[in-house]
Amino acid sequence: MERLIGISTWVWESPLTDFNLPGLLAKIASLGFDAVELPLENDGDFTAGKVLESLEGNGLKPFLVGAMAPGRDLVAADPASVERTQAYLAACIALAGSIGSPTVCGPFYAQTGRVWRMSREQRSDTYAELRRNLQPLAARAQEAGVVLGIEPLNRYETSLMNTVEQALEALGPLLGNGVGLALDSYHLHIEERSVAAAVRAAGEHLVHVQVCGNDRGAPGGDQTDWKGFLQVLTDVGYRGPLNIESFTAENAAIAVAASIWRPLAPSQDQLAERGLAFLRSL
Repeated sequence: MERLIGISTWVWESPLTDFNLPGLLAKIASLGFDAVELPLENDGDFTAGKVLESLEGNGLKPFLVGAMAPGRDLVAADPASVERTQAYLAACIALAGSIGSPTVCGPFYAQTGRVWRMSREQRSDTYAELRRNLQPLAARAQEAGVVLGIEPLNRYETSLMNTVEQALEALGPLLGNGVGLALDSYHLHIEERSVAAAVRAAGEHLVHVQVCGNDRGAPGGDQTDWKGFLQVLTDVGYRGPLNIESFTAENAAIAVAASIWRPLAPSQDQLAERGLAFLRSL
């Protein structure tokens, strides 16, 4: 089946703002992508009006993602931090509804890079806390006609939710009720014994897929079993986009958060072009 192929603006710049958004979306459309992943790092960085104006005429489908920056936590945090995080995610949901993004995706549980040890009982309690603090956001998402896609991350970026199995346990009754799963081939490659089995376990709850090479560069020419990956996505009925998520080493904030210490292609444009050409070839 033909899938939308998109790319994150994080490939080139961070943060995305009303100032740099028009040029980036024009570039992405000119390269031949079908969709664009728009990271809202802070409420107000960019606005629905500017997004809709920039999308007009270029045919890109928007997909909103969030970022769990320092101070954003829904678990094991003080009430003020939880409330600020909920307010940020509520803003993401509202913007997604305004621009026509069907999902809002990200690791919406704790600050990226925050890790701590937990016993089995502590993990169970933390998952219960997460469900309580996500529930009002899930209800808000349903009202807005969007789905929160919760993304497991690798063990170096979180200790809370690394695998699909853990995500299913953590989210439980929220799944299908304003909440789904967002999977990233990079994290799957690190954490899952079988990527295909993990995707099958996600099944109907899979709402968004991000892709990149196993080195975080362009998909293609790497160790990933891309044909097998796309086949299992088809098998579980996933009809959403394949969005390339990679990063530039030139941006201090995002490079540190994602541990990007070297260029992953001769240029960011070449990374995008090569990734798109490979995914089209499949």
